[in-house]
Order: sequence, then structure tokens, then C-alpha cells
Amino acid sequence: MYRFLLSRQWVILTLVGLVLIPVMIKLGFWQYHRHEHRVAQNQLIADNLHAAPVPVTDLTAPGRTLPRDDMWRRVTASGTYDTRHEVVVRQRTAADEKTIGYYVLTPLVLDQGPRKGTTVLVNRGWIAAGDDLTRFPDVPAAPKGRVTVTGRMMADETTEGSGIKDKRGLPDRQVMLINSERQAEALHRPVLGGYIEQTAPEPPGGTPELVPEPDHDSIGPHMAYAVQWWLFAAAVPVGWFVLVRRERKDRLAAAESADSAESAPAEPLSRTVASTE
Repeated sequence: MYRFLLSRQWVILTLVGLVLIPVMIKLGFWQYHRHEHRVAQNQLIADNLHAAPVPVTDLTAPGRTLPRDDMWRRVTASGTYDTRHEVVVRQRTAADEKTIGYYVLTPLVLDQGPRKGTTVLVNRGWIAAGDDLTRFPDVPAAPKGRVTVTGRMMADETTEGSGIKDKRGLPDRQVMLINSERQAEALHRPVLGGYIEQTAPEPPGGTPELVPEPDHDSIGPHMAYAVQWWLFAAAVPVGWFVLVRRERKDRLAAAESADSAESAPAEPLSRTVASTE
């Protein structure tokens, strides 16, 4: 009674199920690996945020790509701000993750250590965009004289890594990406790779608004998605078995009905004729 499995309909259905099972298992592992990556990144962020700050020159140098393990490390830098070459970074959100504005990016010329005289970029925080996007906005003044900045070490932004298109032809002193190599070309002097996302000191009046630390508590929905895909994969053979049992039961019932109809006694012909008269 299982010969129906060789029919075209059941062969196609079985093949589809056999394809879906490994695909769903693979999708489950893909989500699981994303979960593992998120957990590892959260741990890295937490460890680096709680580590003692080190001089920025311990982690980076001109032209150096910041290793992933050094991302979010707390660093310090002392020197003088070069406000003449300050720029703003377009299309950045405030702490509410809704309001669009600018990041204020100011070069800091180091005045001590092995890289004395070298420049490091400091993201001093967020400001509102204002009404006229074609001119340089009113930026809260950077502290004058010698300053010591503490912040999180961040890698240079790229279009590939951030998804932000690096537009050309922007208004003067406006950029799309925070990139030390681009700023080194504009400044015509060495710039340390990466940049500092300032956390201290707190600016007067709270502006620019310091960038909040990254979320390192949420693990996202990836583990739940992985379990769902694996449950879907397990449901395919179970569903196939249920359908096969139902089909077999229906075919047996149909066969029994046909046998009953064939074995039923025929009504006598004379009675049939009498009933028609």
C-alpha cells in the first residue's frame, strides 16, 4: 500500500523535503554563529571598556589599521586642539538614535611621548544639524591650551565596514566618514590610525553630546532564530510521515469501500421488474 510513494506527486514532495532539511539546518547554524559572534563581541566591549586607560600611542601609529581586539579600548591623549582643521561628520544620530545631526571631529596635536607632534582625531560628540546643511554649523568651541582627553579607541570608518557612502562634493569642512588616512591627506601631516571617541572630560553645557558607549548587554534574537530553523528542519520528516500515514489510510478506506460495493448481492431481476409495473 505504499506504492503511491512512487507517484510523481509524492516523489516531488519527498525531494522538496530532502532539500529543505539541510537548508534549514544550515540556516540554523548561520544564526547560531551570529549569536556566538555577538556574545564574543559583547565580552570584548565589556573587557575593553573596563580596562585601565593607556596612552593612545600604545595602540596605534600613523597608517596603522586598528586591530579588532583593540576596539573600544580606553585611551588617553594630551595635546592642543587644531580647531582650524576641525570638520563635522554628516548624518549621525544622537543618543536617542532618532535625531540626525553631526559628529564634531577635531584634530589633537600630541605634545608628549614618542609620537610628539603627531595628530590624533578626536570625536568630541554630537550636535544638531540646524536648518542650513550647506554651511559649516555652529560648533561648540574646543578647549584652548593643553588638554587631556580620555575616550574609546575606534577603527577608521570605511564604506565597506559601515555601509555609509563616501560622497564627494560636500560643503567645506564636512565629511561622511571618520578616516585618518583621508584627514592625513587634508592636513598634510601624519595622523594616528583610527580615532578617539571622547568620554571625558564632559563638555560645558553637555554640548557636543558625548557618544554613549555601545550596547554590550543585548545578545539579540539570533539564538531564537537558530532554534526555530532547527525545529522547522525536524518538522519536515514528521510532517512527511503524517502525510504518508494519512494517504495510506485514505487509500485503504477507498479500497475497502470498493470491495464492499463489488461483493454486495445483486437484487433479483423479477423483483425489479415487478416494482416497475
